[in-house]
Amino acid sequence: MTKLIKQLPHSVQDTIYAVTGTLITGFALKGLLIPNDFLDGGVTGISLLLHELYHVNIAWVIVALNIPLILAGAYHVNKRFALKTLACVVGLGLCLAFIHYPVITTEKYDKILVALFGGFFLGIGIGLAMRAGCAIDGIEVLALYTLKRSSFTISEIILGLNVIIFLIAAMKLGLVISFYSMLTYYVASRTIDYVVEGLEEYTGVTIISGKSEEIKEQLVIKLGKGITVYKGERGFLKDNFKHHAACDIVFTVVTRLEVRRLKNMIHTIDPNAFVFTNTIKEVAGSGGVIKHHKGH
Repeated sequence: MTKLIKQLPHSVQDTIYAVTGTLITGFALKGLLIPNDFLDGGVTGISLLLHELYHVNIAWVIVALNIPLILAGAYHVNKRFALKTLACVVGLGLCLAFIHYPVITTEKYDKILVALFGGFFLGIGIGLAMRAGCAIDGIEVLALYTLKRSSFTISEIILGLNVIIFLIAAMKLGLVISFYSMLTYYVASRTIDYVVEGLEEYTGVTIISGKSEEIKEQLVIKLGKGITVYKGERGFLKDNFKHHAACDIVFTVVTRLEVRRLKNMIHTIDPNAFVFTNTIKEVAGSGGVIKHHKGH
C-alpha cells in the first residue's frame, strides 16, 4: 500500500495522508479520549482541558486555538504550510462535529488500554498529517515562535507547556486522569516519530581501514551493497601522531539483520578496522547506497 501511494504525484500523496490523518485523529479524540476524560499534550491537550472544565464544543475550540498558530506558521514557516494546516484543522473540526465515531469507554475496557490506543491512533493521525507537510497540532509552531524570544530549545518549550497542561489537569481533574493523560501523550509522541521517520529502520555503517579496497569489493560483490566513498586520512595516534596515510572512508546502508554479518566480514579482512554505525529511520531514492543483486 505504501509503495502504491509513493508512485502517485506528491500533491495526491499529501492529500491522502492529510485526509486519512484527520479522520484517524478525529476517531482518537471522539472515540477514545473525550468519552474517558483523557487529555493529550500540545494545543490538542489544551482544547481537551477546556472542553472538560467548561464543557465547550471541542470541535470549535480546536479550530479557534489553532488559527493564531496557523497565522504564525504562515510567517515563520511558509504560506503553503499554513494553508494546508488550516485545511487539516478545519477538517478535524468538521469530523468532530458531524461524524459519529464508535465510542470506546472505560466502562467496558481497561483504562490503560484506552490510554495506550488513544495515544496510538492520535499519533498515527498527527504523524500522517505531518507527512503531508502540515500540522493538526500547532504546538511546534508556538515553540518555534517562542524559541526566537528565549534561550530555550524547541523540545524544552514543548515540555514546559505540556508540564503546565498536566499540572492543571492534576489539580482540576485529579491525579489519576493526569497520569493516564501523560501515558496517552507519551504513546502518541512515540507513534508520531515512527509514522514521520519511518517504521523500517536501517543502519548506516562507516568503515575506516587500510584494506578498504578489499572491503569495498566484498561489500559490492559478495553482499550486493551500494557504497559511497569519501577520501580521508587515517592515523594520528597518540603514540605516533605524525604517522598518517590517505585512505578511503567507506559508507553503506544495511538493514538491522545484516549488521552482524557485515561486521564479521569486515573484521575477517581487517581486525583493526574502525567501524561505527548509526540508525537511519527511513531511506529514499536510488543513490546507490542500498542495492541488491537479483535473487539476493
